[in-house]
Amino acid sequence: MWERFGYYLMLGIFSLYMLDSWDNGGMGFSALKKSDIYGTYLGLVYLTPFVGGLLADRILGFRKSILMGGLLMAAGYLTLAVHDVNAFYIGLLLIILGNGMFKPNISTLVGNLYNDDKYRDNKDAGFNIFYMGINIGAFVCNFVAAYMQINYGWGHAFAAAGIGMLLGVITFMSGSKWVKHADVIKPLEPGDMSTGRILLSTLVPMFAFGVVGYLIPGNILGTDTNDAFIFGCIPVVAFFIYLYVKANAEDKRPIGALLAVFGCLVIFWAVFHQNGDALTVWAKDYTDREMPMSISNVAEKLNMAETVTNAGEATDVNSAQYLATLSPERIPAEGQSLKLYATQLYQSINPFWVVLLTPVIVGFWGFMRSRRREPSTPTKIAIGLVITALSALVMVGAVMATNNLEGKASSWWLIASYGVITVGELCLSPMGLSLVSKLSPPRITALMMGGFFLSTSVGNKLSGMLSGLWEGFEDKSYFFLMNFGLAMAAALMLFAMLRWLRAVMREKNIH
Repeated sequence: MWERFGYYLMLGIFSLYMLDSWDNGGMGFSALKKSDIYGTYLGLVYLTPFVGGLLADRILGFRKSILMGGLLMAAGYLTLAVHDVNAFYIGLLLIILGNGMFKPNISTLVGNLYNDDKYRDNKDAGFNIFYMGINIGAFVCNFVAAYMQINYGWGHAFAAAGIGMLLGVITFMSGSKWVKHADVIKPLEPGDMSTGRILLSTLVPMFAFGVVGYLIPGNILGTDTNDAFIFGCIPVVAFFIYLYVKANAEDKRPIGALLAVFGCLVIFWAVFHQNGDALTVWAKDYTDREMPMSISNVAEKLNMAETVTNAGEATDVNSAQYLATLSPERIPAEGQSLKLYATQLYQSINPFWVVLLTPVIVGFWGFMRSRRREPSTPTKIAIGLVITALSALVMVGAVMATNNLEGKASSWWLIASYGVITVGELCLSPMGLSLVSKLSPPRITALMMGGFFLSTSVGNKLSGMLSGLWEGFEDKSYFFLMNFGLAMAAALMLFAMLRWLRAVMREKNIH
């Protein structure tokens, strides 16, 4: 919870911070550069778990890796609190490295708690509860982010993320004895590659391919960083394919099944993680955020509201963007202001739905289990992809309601879209973690968890690339229809593989 408090606090304000002017404490980046950095950062954050999972599996163990990762992330958030371009990039690097050590290993540790036969059937529910804890942190953090940024500036908001991460480290250390038995390093088997050889055969080519992608004349995928990132992923993807090819007869089909699911999950994350970019811009510029008088009075006392002022010719950029699509009768007179819900608060809608709906989803699957009709874990993931696609159709309705951005959309459109995609997320993301824990050969569970996050990494980078297409769509409904088509295509691919995936799970005697 505390780790995700820090992570999502930072992520909730990341795009807004990059867009805000330098004089106002932001970075002053263009919309395209913002989307490029956003996608690259999210991609790298979920690429490094490949290395973190490997080191935990082979050398460090899970608890040491988690502590190292937490401290690195705390240092990164505190570095971002310094308003400086160099500090900005150093802070991002520290967070990327820290998340690589933390994320695959906390998830693997959760899965290991359920390895005993008497707990094994509760693994899906365990990951749902774990996921709810994550989202309690993600829900609370945006209120803290809004308060700190509005009252004290961007730096204090990032510092709050760092303090949250340090509290997470303290919490984990205080409860470490309860998970000690699940922190077991499995011995290698004959034929397994050494740790040094794996790192040498993946990291060196990854950097080499990334440099080649960056230096290619022109752009294949829109920007130099897009080319560098996707090219850099090729050796890591090739390594997982090598794992499959060289696996023994017992491990080959489970590894192959996981890699097939990872391929479908790339599309989910490409659509889902636009909530921090395209949907944040939607909330900022195209959503009716005006507060009722009764709420604005309280918010003003707490300093939790954004203020948009009509200053005539001198109206600042952010105010001008918001006022541009406001109906004339609602535009305040020159010199007057509107009180708005802070854009950051819209980042709490998704985790709010997660906390609210997790008991419902867990209860529903439990009810189905009692009737012996609970879907398999891969089926739940496929259902989640279909529901994700439907969330994009909600935003098509939002665009139509604004007459293609000529007016403001009600906040209820975003609330509804996040509600739908959250149901898809709960059917998919914790189930993906559970599936890795179930199917992975025990000695490489954290490494395969790194593969899960590699799919997230590529999807996250694609989310930034897709968000960068926003300005190119004259009719914005086509942007969301594109997302609908991508998610449905991934769902159909997974449904086509379900019979094979269920057969692999039966061979492993798991459900």
